[in-house]
Amino acid sequence: MQLVVARIGRAHGIKGDVTVEVRTDEPELRLAPGAVLATDPPSTGPLTIEAGRVHSGRLLLRFEGVKDRSAAEALRNTLLIAEIDPEELPEEEDEYYDHQLMDLDVVTADGVEVGRITEISHLPSQDLFIVERPDGSEVLIPFVEEIVAEIDLAEQKAVITPPPGLIDDRAEIASSRDSEYSEDSQDSEDES
Repeated sequence: MQLVVARIGRAHGIKGDVTVEVRTDEPELRLAPGAVLATDPPSTGPLTIEAGRVHSGRLLLRFEGVKDRSAAEALRNTLLIAEIDPEELPEEEDEYYDHQLMDLDVVTADGVEVGRITEISHLPSQDLFIVERPDGSEVLIPFVEEIVAEIDLAEQKAVITPPPGLIDDRAEIASSRDSEYSEDSQDSEDES
């Protein structure tokens, strides 16, 4: 199975280093010197990591055969793809790879169906499940311990305990406001 582990950014310096946007929780494993990575677009790879270092909080990589700034800049926006065993699990017990979470059914703790995970968005502060509801609409579920109570890979489901308003239907909320407004308007008309 192939996983996108990074995206190459701009060139750094004149010796072929590039900045990378890391897209893996295990950069020390996936982006280590000697790692051979497929690329998207395929014509730029495969690339073998020669060296890596952190500079000002950003990961810099150097690839074999990329010796100057021009060659490094030509790699900009290339996705780096690692081949992993689909049965491989993350080292930590409560961590998951995106492919393990995709298509899981999302249900509340009391068994109400919410939908199916169609995408996972990795934001700086937290990850979000993008869940497609049965009616085709989407709801965003923060992947935090307080909300996602359980991930059951054997049963292919994620059990959530959403706070009020997270998965409530907005149309119902809007209509309840409309009815309050209508009652207030009616009361005003009755007083006149």
